[in-house]
Amino acid sequence: MSDHGFHVHGPHDHELEHAQMSGHGDNSTNKIALFTAVVATVGSVFGYMGGATQADAGMFKNNAAIKKTEASNQWNYFQSKSTKQSLAELARDLSPNDKKPLYQAKMDRYEKEKTDIKVVADKLEADATDWDQRSDTKIHQHHRWAQSTTVLSVSIAMAAIALLTKKKWLVTVMYVSGGIGLVVGVLAALHI
Repeated sequence: MSDHGFHVHGPHDHELEHAQMSGHGDNSTNKIALFTAVVATVGSVFGYMGGATQADAGMFKNNAAIKKTEASNQWNYFQSKSTKQSLAELARDLSPNDKKPLYQAKMDRYEKEKTDIKVVADKLEADATDWDQRSDTKIHQHHRWAQSTTVLSVSIAMAAIALLTKKKWLVTVMYVSGGIGLVVGVLAALHI
């Protein structure tokens, strides 16, 4: 409104004023519209969280694969040391007595190297298992977010159908499915 009492409003404002003055403003329609807006907003946030947890799960699974590959490399290295140790043992057994201590020293060195390699390989395998478990946890959480988002979408669809058909039971279904979607979203947030 201007200083001189002149007021301009759009057609939407005019329709709202007309509905209020004529008594055509439907309170249940407003509640459904507000519910739909809130559920759509919450559903968008839950959808984002579902995407983020899915990305994390993929990254964690990739980390597990990297650790498994590194562990495999260490086991291959371990195997090469075992082969060298076996060859040194054969050489020791076939060599003259004055050369036996040289090959025995090599065998002892390979045994120590194998022990060190095994420690690294076992650690890498444990890391791979940890990344796999973390990925599985994130996938479970992602499924919860997806379930929540799906139920909230159904709730929004029920709201639209309820508005079009004016069926009270659909409004009940809308509220119940919206509540279920919110509960499942809370379960996802709590990692349950």
